[in-house]
Amino acid sequence: MRRKIPSNSALMAFEASARHGSFARAADELALTEGAISRQIGRLEAFLGVTLFERVGNRVRLLPNGERYAAQVRETLDRLERDSQYLMGQPSDGASLDIAILPTFATRWLIPRLKPFQERHPHITLHLAERMEPFVLTGSGFDAAIHFEHPAWTGMRTHRLLHEVLVPVCHPALIRGRDPATALDALPRLHRRQNPDAWHRYAEEAGVVLTHPAVGARYDLHSMQIEAALAGLGVALVPRLYIESVLAEGRLVAPWPDGESISKTFCLILPEPIRLSEGPIQVFANWLLEEARSSNPTL
Repeated sequence: MRRKIPSNSALMAFEASARHGSFARAADELALTEGAISRQIGRLEAFLGVTLFERVGNRVRLLPNGERYAAQVRETLDRLERDSQYLMGQPSDGASLDIAILPTFATRWLIPRLKPFQERHPHITLHLAERMEPFVLTGSGFDAAIHFEHPAWTGMRTHRLLHEVLVPVCHPALIRGRDPATALDALPRLHRRQNPDAWHRYAEEAGVVLTHPAVGARYDLHSMQIEAALAGLGVALVPRLYIESVLAEGRLVAPWPDGESISKTFCLILPEPIRLSEGPIQVFANWLLEEARSSNPTL
């Protein structure tokens, strides 16, 4: 069945006119005449059976239906342009994977480990995109996701990677000459906005007295907390797997016990099971699972 879709020329003329509020400016942008733009808009309105613009002197103004349609058309054209440029940039003799991933896990754990994978599999290009919330993987355009366990992944193939074990860390200067057992209550504490009661739960688990556990600066990402701790702004309660290297370098210290409970588990989510084939997603999945096992052999 033939799709009922307006021509690309008409949609581009409409989007440019809606953005500029002027047929003349849209014509300049698209290297057309004002008359050509007006005819394209007329054909589009006739095709849709809806008046999109109100003509006001030399300018045009979107009507309510036009405003909604303009936003939808702009989003569609932007996505089509991104997808086209993405495809144009693919190597002819290689493969690429699109992975949705939590941003701090990408920057603090995955990316520092990617060079050996790249050297071993130079024909596979990984594209990483930030996704903070779970989503429907099927039909999303992603080949896989690296995220927390969540009911949203029901029906997908989930493979456990690593546990998130929280530990308080700070710059060494903050506790120099102090007793760590009593210093924690006096030091500024840094919070993750999405987990506002983390310090309260940590204090209960570790048997630590915190007079005002909710007081302190809040950050959206664990990576922000880590940078704040490195800057000496306070004590951050962050996953140990994110700060192993800076602890080894002595740039941060962790004189307090780890959190006893495991708050979340990182997983690799795939739409299909891992097979024995050597397809790019199978290669990446097997490599990632091996990397996770070497980091946490007990999982």
